[in-house]
Amino acid sequence: MAKDVYAKLRVKLEEEGGFPKPYLFKFIIPSDNKKLALVEALFGSEAQVTTRQSKSNKYISISAKEVMMSVDEVMTVYNKSTEIEGIISL
Repeated sequence: MAKDVYAKLRVKLEEEGGFPKPYLFKFIIPSDNKKLALVEALFGSEAQVTTRQSKSNKYISISAKEVMMSVDEVMTVYNKSTEIEGIISL
């Protein structure tokens, strides 16, 4: 199912075009500093990464804005993110 979602995203991004451009990634992870570090490692030093703890402190929402050079670069980030246990891509 995830590959199907990413296939649709790829088509949408290719239709939009306009790369390079800033792209906003959003993820939700269980509250875990190791997982947070893994997500932050998906992005370069130029990325603007913000986090917010859920009210119950069970989850962390992560928004990361970074200039992406191509659709393939966006898809690489999403593909690497699937290796992080418990991550939800929005």
